[in-house]
Amino acid sequence: MLENRWLRWLAYFIVWTFVGLFFASQTYLGYKYSNGDPHLGLILKFVLSDWYIWALLAPGIIWLARNLALDREHRARNLGIHLLASVAATMVHWSLNNLCRHYVLGFSGSISLAYAFHSSIVTYWILAGATWGYDYYVRYRQGELRAAQLSVQLAQAQLQALRTQLHPHFLFNTLNAISALVHRDPEAADRMVARLSDLLRLTIEGIGVQEVPLAKEIDFLKRYLEIEQTRFADRLTVDMQIEPETLAASTPYLILQPLVENAIRHGIAPRSQPGRVVIRAHRDDGLLILQVSDNGAGLAPGLAAPAREGVGLSSTRARLEKLYGEEQHFEMKNGPSGGFVVTLTFPFQFASVTDGDA
Repeated sequence: MLENRWLRWLAYFIVWTFVGLFFASQTYLGYKYSNGDPHLGLILKFVLSDWYIWALLAPGIIWLARNLALDREHRARNLGIHLLASVAATMVHWSLNNLCRHYVLGFSGSISLAYAFHSSIVTYWILAGATWGYDYYVRYRQGELRAAQLSVQLAQAQLQALRTQLHPHFLFNTLNAISALVHRDPEAADRMVARLSDLLRLTIEGIGVQEVPLAKEIDFLKRYLEIEQTRFADRLTVDMQIEPETLAASTPYLILQPLVENAIRHGIAPRSQPGRVVIRAHRDDGLLILQVSDNGAGLAPGLAAPAREGVGLSSTRARLEKLYGEEQHFEMKNGPSGGFVVTLTFPFQFASVTDGDA
């Protein structure tokens, strides 16, 4: 602590020394190029002593500027006080400068007040103005930081709210399926209860987590698909085409499950014949591309893609916008050979250790 204080005072002294040397060089060059006879030693003594006195007065001026800012409410009063203070500082500086010349530097001559008055007034207001400017900049940056923190907190709260919209919806559908199977196929219903227990455990463990490695997302999805394949039996085939390098990519938690659920509900469930859901993941030029497609009927002619956008897809779209802004892309359309395709594109980033703990 003491060492830091001495370092600050040393830096303060060096700054004022540089200011004094700057003006000393100006004075020296002024004498030299006006056919005068400059004495560098004398110039350094006079100018440096002048600025070292300002260095002694500056903390008081800075304190006064911070405590008597020119805010709207007290501007006239504080301005008047600073006018008087600038005159007082000028008188103090002039007196100390002459005392230093007489008793420290050993010169008999004195500086006249008329000569020093205007430059001293200007110096006072430069110090006060610089203090106000610096304090305004600090407050502005602190305001920016607070606004950014509030924005992050708001975004996290909104993302959590969007995720909680999915959980009751998914739970309702699963319990409905168990209820339908419990009398017809008790063993299948028992398997679904076990898988649902696993999913609820994973979901609870992931509360507050926004992103996980894609491998964890796929693991969660496989458990969900076990439930759906028990429900649909041989009517549902799932094909996962996941490039190995994407498994370590950071992915929004529970981003694929609503897409797959949508594909099963709209593409597989309405059909009596077997259906197929394909889940793809690959990397392309710094982007992670996730795609879920089905071989169902797709959208009827004349209907736009948003007609199939329920709670799950709308929440997925909103989460991507909150997390990645304009860097993400969400696309829904009929597949080239039938069915429906949902594609998510967002920046490829490797998951952190904390993401892996989800």
